[in-house]
Amino acid sequence: MLEIFSYEFMVRALIVGTLVSLCAALLGVILVLKRYSMIGDGLSHVGFGALALAAAANIAPLHLAVPIVLVSAFCLLRLSKNSKINGDAAIAVISSTALAVGVIVASVSGLNTDLNSYLFGSILATSRNDTVLCVVLAVIVISVFVIFYNRIFASTFDEDFSRATGIRPQLYNMIIATLTALTIVIGMRIMGTLLISALIIFPALSSMRLCKSFRSVIVVSGIISVVCFVSGFVLSYYLEFPTGPTVVVVNCGVLILFYVISRIKMFLR
Repeated sequence: MLEIFSYEFMVRALIVGTLVSLCAALLGVILVLKRYSMIGDGLSHVGFGALALAAAANIAPLHLAVPIVLVSAFCLLRLSKNSKINGDAAIAVISSTALAVGVIVASVSGLNTDLNSYLFGSILATSRNDTVLCVVLAVIVISVFVIFYNRIFASTFDEDFSRATGIRPQLYNMIIATLTALTIVIGMRIMGTLLISALIIFPALSSMRLCKSFRSVIVVSGIISVVCFVSGFVLSYYLEFPTGPTVVVVNCGVLILFYVISRIKMFLR
């Protein structure tokens, strides 16, 4: 176990992955409860297209990916609120189109060798700048939850009541969408386009199997996400498996375990 810390890039990957997992889990609770979880999946596909464009144009990935994913987050959020458009269908159209454009750009520009790292992540892609960004992002996400906890709680469960009490739920939805977009862009470096959304969905669903209060769901979701990432990270190192898929499998295993425990508790009542 300790030999992992002898490699600087492994330490960076562990720090970045842990912080991204924590942020994704906290934001994931809100997205799942508000039925916005598919937005995370859509944004990850948009991120892939943006990264492919940045690589083809020889531009720093984050400089292009961040604004594109942010704009997409706001668009998807607005589409999900539009009763004339089926939100799931709109997300599917945007995400599949972005993924297709990314593959075409990568193929035409000769970036086929990088497709695997874009789609499934790469520990070696973690840089010192990623570590700094993750620390800043984690501080912002945790601060938002601590400072605006009551308003986020109200906006999540009853937007009409929130408006009646002077809270602007749309503002907090935008804040959550922004933080989600940033988390996805940074997290794609480790988890990849196809797997980053798992960090958003699995911990929230697992914690909801056993926890009843909003606060406990948030806390347990964060703990589950961090433990699953560290466990998957260590397993992938010793078993020589790819990190992203291993973390997802561990998360899936925990979800199944929590589901079985919840069914047993219901049966014993």
